[in-house]
Amino acid sequence: MATPQATKRLTREYKTISQNPPPYIVAHPSEVNILEWHYILTGPPGTPYEGGQYWGTLMFPPDYPFAPPAIRMHTPSGRFQPSTRLCLSISDFHPKSFNPAWEVSTILIGLMSFMTSEEMTTGSVRASDAERRIFAARSRWWNATGGGSHAVNSSRPRASGIGAVKQGDGGAKFRQEWPELDAESWRWMKEQKVDPVTGQQQHAQLEDQTGHLCAPEAAALRRRPVGSGGLNAVVEGGQVARDAGQGWVSRNKYLIGAVLLFGYVIVTRLIGVETT
Repeated sequence: MATPQATKRLTREYKTISQNPPPYIVAHPSEVNILEWHYILTGPPGTPYEGGQYWGTLMFPPDYPFAPPAIRMHTPSGRFQPSTRLCLSISDFHPKSFNPAWEVSTILIGLMSFMTSEEMTTGSVRASDAERRIFAARSRWWNATGGGSHAVNSSRPRASGIGAVKQGDGGAKFRQEWPELDAESWRWMKEQKVDPVTGQQQHAQLEDQTGHLCAPEAAALRRRPVGSGGLNAVVEGGQVARDAGQGWVSRNKYLIGAVLLFGYVIVTRLIGVETT
């Protein structure tokens, strides 16, 4: 339970960060526990995280501000291990280095700064910029569905520790803390035809750059099966293309036969004229 001093301090900081939020950062305490804060970092422009929606928690100790919070980021980012305590100078890994003058906004600005750097620590991971952009593009889907688990009775293990959230909760915790953002993400998925289970875009029809429907052969070459790609995707796409081509021959065999017969008659007549 929070001390009166911690409650007073965090109440004041919530008012401050609500009225004047730092760029790309929003945060609020849980309705049932003022020591449990939830934040959203929006990936800033010019970074591999641009446009991403990164949800995490700050778990403050009862004697805050004389001790720092545990910091976690639940949304996969390619920068941090999801739902894992992060070792930072502003986190509970280093209580002696924490400055009581630092506030929630200070902590989150520091987290954003560390995220957009390449410095490594406990809880961080390495990934390419391309991989991080993929995580950013899928972040809203992950938050709203718990990584696609909303549609299944998942038995996946969750991370341990207070405040830990991992794939398998069906997006319930995010929906509880961020109902408006959750509703916005579901509208976005519907507009973009994103499959809630897989996070993949669903295309009812494939169109070429002019807006016309692609031929079956071209569509087959552009098709990508859900799941892993690689050799299996190439083999499957090639087989569909061959099937499409064979289907055209089968549908037009009489026309092909007539053209061949007509050509044969023309050729024989030309040969007869030359011999005479």
